[in-house]
Amino acid sequence: MTETSTNDDVTDRQLRLLIGLVVVVASIATAGWALYLLHHPQPVPPLWAPALLSIAVVAANRLKVSVRIRSSLDGTTWGEVPVLVGLILFPAPWVVFCSIAGVAVLKMAARQGRRKTIFAAAKEALTATAAGLVFLACGVTPSLLHPSFAPLAIVLALAAFTLVDNVVFVPVMAVNTRTSLKRAALTNSKRKILGFLGQLAATLLVAGLLAAEANMLLLLVVPLVVACMHLWQSRSVRTREERESWQRLAKATDELNAVDLTQVLHAATIRAAQIFSAAEATIDVTAGGAGRTVRATDSGVLTDGPLVPAPPHRDEERVDLVAHDGGVRVGILRLGFGGAVRLTEVEQYKLRTFASAVCTAIRNAQAYAELARIAAENEHAATHDPLTGLANRRRLYEHAGGLYQSTAQAGLFALLLIDLNHFKEVNDTLGHAAGDDVLREVAGRLSSAAVPGDLVARLGGDEFAVLMSGLPTPALATHRATTMLSALDASIEVEGMQITVDAAGGIALAAGTGGVEELMRRADIAMYQAKRTGEPTAIYVHARDTADLERLMLTGDLRRAVAEHEFTVEFQPIVDLGTGEVISAEALARWRHPAQGSLTPVQFLETVERSGQLPAFADAVLEQSLIALQSWREAGFDLPVAVNVSPRSLLDPKFPSTVLARLTRHETPPDQLTLELTETLTISQLDVVERALAELRDAGVRLAIDDFGTGISSLSVLSRIPVHQLKIDSAFVASVETSAEAAAVIRTTVDLARNLRLTVVAEGVESEPQRRALWELGCLAGQGHLFARPYSAARFLAALQRGSGGRPGVLAAALHDAGAVVRMPVRRGARSSLPHLPA
Repeated sequence: MTETSTNDDVTDRQLRLLIGLVVVVASIATAGWALYLLHHPQPVPPLWAPALLSIAVVAANRLKVSVRIRSSLDGTTWGEVPVLVGLILFPAPWVVFCSIAGVAVLKMAARQGRRKTIFAAAKEALTATAAGLVFLACGVTPSLLHPSFAPLAIVLALAAFTLVDNVVFVPVMAVNTRTSLKRAALTNSKRKILGFLGQLAATLLVAGLLAAEANMLLLLVVPLVVACMHLWQSRSVRTREERESWQRLAKATDELNAVDLTQVLHAATIRAAQIFSAAEATIDVTAGGAGRTVRATDSGVLTDGPLVPAPPHRDEERVDLVAHDGGVRVGILRLGFGGAVRLTEVEQYKLRTFASAVCTAIRNAQAYAELARIAAENEHAATHDPLTGLANRRRLYEHAGGLYQSTAQAGLFALLLIDLNHFKEVNDTLGHAAGDDVLREVAGRLSSAAVPGDLVARLGGDEFAVLMSGLPTPALATHRATTMLSALDASIEVEGMQITVDAAGGIALAAGTGGVEELMRRADIAMYQAKRTGEPTAIYVHARDTADLERLMLTGDLRRAVAEHEFTVEFQPIVDLGTGEVISAEALARWRHPAQGSLTPVQFLETVERSGQLPAFADAVLEQSLIALQSWREAGFDLPVAVNVSPRSLLDPKFPSTVLARLTRHETPPDQLTLELTETLTISQLDVVERALAELRDAGVRLAIDDFGTGISSLSVLSRIPVHQLKIDSAFVASVETSAEAAAVIRTTVDLARNLRLTVVAEGVESEPQRRALWELGCLAGQGHLFARPYSAARFLAALQRGSGGRPGVLAAALHDAGAVVRMPVRRGARSSLPHLPA
């Protein structure tokens, strides 16, 4: 309020100074004409002639094409015509005096106030003086009986009249509307062009008739001609103003198609001031969280801050920001004109249209901001450990991969793998809640001891990692690692007890080859070396790496293993968490090595991938899986089977045709097979594997993302690969009872899957409380040791036939009395095999 009052005071002072200057100059000009009459006596015209001229001035100035500029009405009149015609008939001084009298009478009759009356009379004196001086300079002799036709004098006098009018009026308009002189002059000149041409034509017509001494009755036609030209000019001006206004509205609507709320509000307020010629536009946003007020003029934003509610004001026009469909009001648009203004019906409609567009733009921007916030939260949850807030394994792998690929990396980088010794005793003695407190304290100490630029991560359980970068020498890696572990020396207070944390760390320097997995493997080897020797830390030494020797031995045995069918497949059931019914099975490959016993894919898959035996291995696993599926079907259990797929298999162009050929040979519908994409798939490989996945999916084969929340499980991958199923990583399942963050990740995953019409399977279900917690979060299917360990195909079938509680195909008691498997709706022609929450 104070700022507005100050601005008004400044404007008022400036207006008084300008008007005073105009009045002084006009008084001098009027006095000059009086002196002119004294020194140059002129015949006194009949009394009726000046009276008639004054009446003509009043009538001509009443014909006005008005245009609103903020709270002021301005426009063009026909006052120039009687002045120019009068200069042909009467001496210039009489014309000036009559013009001043006519304008003064008109303004007083309209009750426009003393200031406006004085200014209008002074302006009329100056403009009439300019025209009169031109006639005198051109030597035109006025005559009431024999008027002369002087077109050049008329044109020059009209130009002088218009120029003086602009010089006098434009500064006053600029101050009153608080715009620049240049803008005010441009606005005024646009309106004057059509008026200038019309006035010139009317004046020449009257002057021509008078000079030709035609029948005076023809002069009666002149008012009709002027009236017609006035109507034409008025219509032209209003049409142009409406067209330009709608164009500005269309342009403003285009500018509102933005997703940034600040950009929308700034554009809306500035354009509102421009479109409706308002001194100021304000938008109060009341919906969508914290309130906000944005004020702007037609040239820029004044303020943008917290909501500042304002009571209705008589000089304001208010409209609710509501969409055309009559939805929720998001705020108010306020237009301040600096004075009382009444918008026309067309302007009211235009204002409602603009308000609706602004409402839609604000709602869209708020929705986009909310989606961005949710995506950021999901991205953070997918890359951070829910218990400690540190980076998780996925984030560590991504960051390390970026360091491997970076060409601008300064210095070396290394990985420190940390394992807490005897941490299981804390959980067993004090409980998991105390164990979580210890893990959070350890995470905080490691983060505090880390050097800026290092990445501290929790990999799971009591295992932490620190990715150290910018190392000038390899020796500094050991120094940093020692500093990190020293931060854990001080005791930790848990439930009133002082606990000392002992840890071992393994350091691996990034090699030129191998990648992140190899770096992690080497750090793991070094960590166990530290545990064996009792030292706090150990650095990886290639000579102590027996894993390479074992890999070489396995490579030599691969061809024999494929030929003699040493690769076998075990199956773990996937169960409806509500009913306990088996609804699917996951195939897990095993290598029955004659010397080393049963080996899991973790131990041999990398060797298989590097050996060139991957196609034969993958074909053997798929063949055994389909044979098992066929045997279960013949026994009355029609269950789909899920098979893990190596990313390297997807890079093989023959892989899709091989899979489809196997399905055809075993007469198995494609939707009975699910291919699980492992977390080792990288974003950079998506472009290559998309074609293979699309071919398989179009044929009906179902796709799943394994270990969702780690590895490839980003929203960008979901947008690229149209999968059918998400499998929640066991790390989240293990913490679902104790960690609100883990429960939130699972709930978000379930909600995401529901919106995308996907099924969800939880991995690693170990206990009934975990099962019930998952069920309550909306996850309807799971697998884990609670239901069954992996079985051979025959034992799997026996377990199905044996069932539980006298019900074949059921491995656990139902969570509810009348449980039923709810099948997920078919998606793109593919048959669903897992339960799905109803929408």
